[in-house]
This record gives sequence, structure tokens and C-alpha cells, in this order.
Amino acid sequence: MTTEHQVLNPATEEVVAIVPATTAAEVDTAVRRAAAAQRIWAAMAPADRARLLRRFAAAVDEHIEELARLEVREAGHTLANARWEAGNVRDLLEFAAGGVERLSGRQIPVPGGIDLTLLEPLGVVGVIAPWNFPMPIAAWGVAPALAAGNAVLLKPAETTPLTALRLARLALEEGLPEHLFQVLPGAGAETGNALVEHPGVAKIVFTGSTRVGKQIMARCAERVKRLTLELGGKSPNIVFADADIEAAAAAAPMAFLDNAGQDCCARTRILVQRSAYDRFLELLAPAVASVVVGDPSDEKTGMGPLISRAQLERVRSYVPEGATAIRGGAPEGPGFWFPPTVLTDARPDSPVATEEVFGPVAVVLPFEDEADAVRLANATEYGLAGSIWTRDVGRALRVSQAVQAGNLSVNSHSSVRYWTPFGGYKQSGLGRELGPDALTAFTETKNVFISTEA
Repeated sequence: MTTEHQVLNPATEEVVAIVPATTAAEVDTAVRRAAAAQRIWAAMAPADRARLLRRFAAAVDEHIEELARLEVREAGHTLANARWEAGNVRDLLEFAAGGVERLSGRQIPVPGGIDLTLLEPLGVVGVIAPWNFPMPIAAWGVAPALAAGNAVLLKPAETTPLTALRLARLALEEGLPEHLFQVLPGAGAETGNALVEHPGVAKIVFTGSTRVGKQIMARCAERVKRLTLELGGKSPNIVFADADIEAAAAAAPMAFLDNAGQDCCARTRILVQRSAYDRFLELLAPAVASVVVGDPSDEKTGMGPLISRAQLERVRSYVPEGATAIRGGAPEGPGFWFPPTVLTDARPDSPVATEEVFGPVAVVLPFEDEADAVRLANATEYGLAGSIWTRDVGRALRVSQAVQAGNLSVNSHSSVRYWTPFGGYKQSGLGRELGPDALTAFTETKNVFISTEA
């Protein structure tokens, strides 16, 4: 049993902090305390819960720079990204607070009486967050769950617990009931499993690998426990010959290099229509080379390091020696650095073209026509995100319907917004997060029939 975890700065390999791990017994105590706090929270007037969540959001806003700098140190994110992530937590809390007083049931016409539904909180919700976007992805579960009247136990990744711990302290300082929002650092094998298997936890929200997600799904099934899974991705970036090729090539690098490629939505399969293939590569090479890789605390940096040495070795294993590639630069010396890499000779069925690398590596594959593009786009077990570049609106709609993915963008590489639903097809996940129905995912529907007959 691991009693503590070292938090390393991925850019320097220096120890940032040592954080105690939460034992299974401590998880049990946390669940019991959360259940008591949840009853207090749920009994509050909706307006009071909304007010406290807005106070929490305001506190996050006041501490954006502190949170961002902490994220840079523990996760190696660029400063610009980290500031956006902290701001996204604030925005999610504000958005969720706006739904507290609008979380209403329905009246259903029935003979002989009145039928209505009530939306009630589940109780205690467990959120298991990943290391790639520690703040915003945690908030995807924490904010709507709290807004719906639940208590939340957040287990951050072992490598990135610091921002989660700081957010929990801010929530307490702004008046949220003690033990309502607790952070439980620790390893998945102990802390995470204890959370998943605890009978007092009504729902699990997990973001991470498909392999671990399947294990959690099996454990939740034993108790018929509610579950949301956001898992892996191998997203296509489809560029048709009629598109604005210059714009598509300019956007392609950061579509897979954002957060050093450690993004389940990364567009790592660049599919280009054969008649535009050569021109696209001519434009892509300087665009990749222009990405500044270096110190994530430097305002000019576009890409930072990978999270750990283990992740660095994993990414290296996908790039064959002597592969034909477009490459960028990366620092030498301490830190977990890997250069931006686009493989131009990969087979469509090779591991690098079909498996989630989770690093700054993409492949470029040619296609012949619309049907061929859709075939290649769907030739993976994942179905999370993707982009389509074309000037033909009809084609954009046809291909959007044909590609098996939960989040698509046309003439853009961005498809994740907190006010729209997010989730995957196939082995990319189960359930939907974010958007106008986010709060209802953390409620149970109770049906009540009231007879009006004498």
C-alpha cells in the first residue's frame, strides 16, 4: 500500500509536493461524512445553494492565476492553457448554479388524477478525474453534481492532486458545508476502487482509459451503480479538397498538439483527400515547426512536456526508428519532452494509426472520396470527436451524420463547450456530460400519482 505520492514538475523532474494517499478506511469515513453533509445541502433552499456556488465561482475567479501556476507546476501545461482551465472551472460553477432553481420535474396528463415527477439528488457522487486536464474535467462532474444537491468525493490522479485540493479549500472558505466536497488523493487501485465499490456512493463519474473504464463498469454493475464514462479517443481530422486548405493546415498542429497531445479529443488521424494531399503536407510542415515547445511558464510556449517518464516511453514506442515524418523541436535535458511528430508513411491499420498514443504524434492518411473518408474515419474502436473541413454544407452534414463520434466540428478543431453535451460513441464512453441537461444526470426521477377521484 502506497502511503504518499510525489508530485513532480514534468518540465524539470523536480519534486513539487508530497501528498498523503487516502486509505480504504479513510474513504469509508469520507463517504459517511459526505452523506451527512449532503442532507444539509439538499435541505437548503435552491436559491441558497445557487448563491453559494456563485460565491465558489467568484473565489475561483479571484485565484485564477494561483490555480494556473499550480497547474503549470504539477501538470506541465502551458500558462495560457492553465489560465483557461481555471477560468473554465469558474464558468462551469456559474453555469451549474444557474440550473439549481430550474431543476424541475414534469406534470403528465392522466385520467383520474394528477401525475408529476420529482427530480431528487442521488446522494454521494464519486468523481475520478484524470491527469491530462485536472481542473476542468474534475469540474465537469463536481459542478453539476453539487448543483443538483449531491455531495461529491473527488479522487484526482496521483500525479496532479494539487489544484483539486486547492479548489476544495476555496469551496469550504466560501461557505459550502464541511465535508460536502472532499478531495481524496491516492492510487486508483486502492482509493479509486474503494470509492467505486462503496455502497454509500450512488454514482461514479470516471474519465480515463478505456481499459480502466471497463473495470470500473464491471464493479459498478455488481451494485447496479449509476455511471458516466468518458474514455479514449482516436479522432479524425478530415480535410476535403474543396476546403480552405491553408486554414485546415494551419489549424491541424494544435488540433493534436494541445496539451502535448494528451487529450482524448486530439485529432491524431489527419485524413486528406488525395488531390489536396501534397499541398496540405507542404503547408503542414512549417505549421508544425512553428509550434514553440519549451518552458510551460513562458507566455510564448505553445506546447509543454508530457506528464511523466512512463508516458514519454509509451509515446516513443509508437514511433518507429527511421519513420518518414514531419517533426518539430523539443528541449533536451531534464523534463519529459517529445517533439511534435507527424508520420506520413504509417499504414492505416498500424498501431500508431489505430491506438490512442496520448502524445504529440499524428498520422496523415490519404483518401479518395467521401465514402472512403467516412470508412477511414470509422475504422477504429473509438468514437469521441472529430473535425471536417469542407466548403460544401451538404457534405459537412452528410459526413457529420456518417462519422461515428459524439462531438464533431466543421471547419474548426474545437468541439468541446460546457454549454453543449459531451460524450462518446463505441468504446469512447457511456453517458453525456456538460450541456443544458448536465444536472439531470445527477438526479433520480420519482413519479407521483395523486388521485382526484372522490
